[in-house]
Amino acid sequence: MARQFSRRQFLIHSTLASSGAIAANALSNAGFVHSAFAIVPSDKLRPRIPYGIASGDITQGSAVIWSRTDRPSRMLVEYADDYTFRNSKQIVGSVALAASDYTARLTLTGLPTGQSVFYRVRFQDLDDAKLISAPTNGSFRTVPNIGKDITFVWGGDTAGQGWGINPDFGGMRIYEAMRRLKPDFFIHSGDTIYADNPIQSEVKLADGKIWRNLVTEEKSKVAETLKEFRGNYLYNLMDKNVRRFNAEVPQLVQWDDHEIRNNWYPNQIIENDDRYKVKNVNLLASRGKQAFLEYAPIRLNGSNPAQIYRAFNYGAALEIFMLDKRSYRGQNSPNRQPNSSSETAFLGNQQLQWLKQRLLNCKSTWKVIASDMPIGLMIRDGSKAFENVSNGNGIPLGRELELAELFRFIKSNKIRNVVWLTADVHYAAAHYYDPNRAQFQDFYPFWEFVTGPLHAGTFGPNELDNTFGPQVKFSSVPRGSAQNIPPTAGLQFFGQVKIDGESQVMTVAHYNLDGKKVYSIDLSPE
Repeated sequence: MARQFSRRQFLIHSTLASSGAIAANALSNAGFVHSAFAIVPSDKLRPRIPYGIASGDITQGSAVIWSRTDRPSRMLVEYADDYTFRNSKQIVGSVALAASDYTARLTLTGLPTGQSVFYRVRFQDLDDAKLISAPTNGSFRTVPNIGKDITFVWGGDTAGQGWGINPDFGGMRIYEAMRRLKPDFFIHSGDTIYADNPIQSEVKLADGKIWRNLVTEEKSKVAETLKEFRGNYLYNLMDKNVRRFNAEVPQLVQWDDHEIRNNWYPNQIIENDDRYKVKNVNLLASRGKQAFLEYAPIRLNGSNPAQIYRAFNYGAALEIFMLDKRSYRGQNSPNRQPNSSSETAFLGNQQLQWLKQRLLNCKSTWKVIASDMPIGLMIRDGSKAFENVSNGNGIPLGRELELAELFRFIKSNKIRNVVWLTADVHYAAAHYYDPNRAQFQDFYPFWEFVTGPLHAGTFGPNELDNTFGPQVKFSSVPRGSAQNIPPTAGLQFFGQVKIDGESQVMTVAHYNLDGKKVYSIDLSPE
């Protein structure tokens, strides 16, 4: 039987093995033996993996592996249940070509339950099969057995408001703070990039100090071309904290508005923004979605590759429902329509019916709805329109009608233990939705936890809408706070969820940039 090693032991060795300057004999000395893929010591000629690797969209027995190389090459993945790879399996994957910006992915299947999986990615040159990249190593844990604890983190908002990679600050440090908690997986709640927020080389802070960003051509203007959208993802992957995190923590990724443009909606025409030569948002969204799907370790839907909403069963304790509140919405408006129509669409009817059916069929104790926008916080789009569901106090109107329908369905079908996780507003909060304090009362009480930003300006707090009776139980920023507070202030946040394997108690906590817990609550299942 193969000797078992911890993920940490594996990753210590992986740091050595991933260097392109290490030749085959050094890899052997580091314990990397029995590989079906030969290594040749010609680093200048063989393919490279400059932006690391990632895993995602885990199921009971599978996971997506993602990477990017620098030339036409074929992806090769080797995986095993111990870091020495003595009993490894090898998979020949897809070809990375210019059409996909040299990104590639494959799905590992037949994985064991509740076990660490160690993997390494190489790329084989298409013109010369002897030219194979040095390996880049990663690991993840598969869905645990019944009775095992589950821990995951979530957050959103990366590289926004001009706060980019500052080497003097240590880069995007919050990703390292999340990694240190050793989560089973990570939910990125949207705004994975800020395609509409250019990065400048220097930003003067309020105290007179200078924030210095790494800059690239694609991040120096708003994204309009496919190359520029891709460049936003490449920019984030320049950060060593992000790459290390990606190699160790599987991801479930959704999008929001900044993957394209602030507050966008389908069929929008850009007005009063001279930064954009491309005024048709549908064209921008097509390019931006292509880049998102290329760079996210996401399992593409065979019948509809562009579909982003999906669900993941994480065993008897947990199922996660990943929403898309961007693709199917109507135009941002005053949002006060008394009846449902195409104008009031937010999730859209097809996604809403899918969510209701998945919740109805769910047998897991906890049902986590991963939402790219919060429910009861008012988010305006200009002086007259609303970006979110909430439109001000009172009975459900406009987009609120969809959520009222969903909440009524959950109650009428006695679906318990539904928790909402989200980001978007650039501060952390805990909200309790109480029907006794709501204008619409036909729903079970529930919790919503908002977190962020991961690496962006801090804002908030937002005004509450009493339609569904939200109560603020925690807020990371007080009323009257300054807006667009830089990361140097330390007001960057992420959330963590722990589900006890025996009691099924869910503990939800918020952490700050330094990895310090600032709020925590225990939720007992009903």
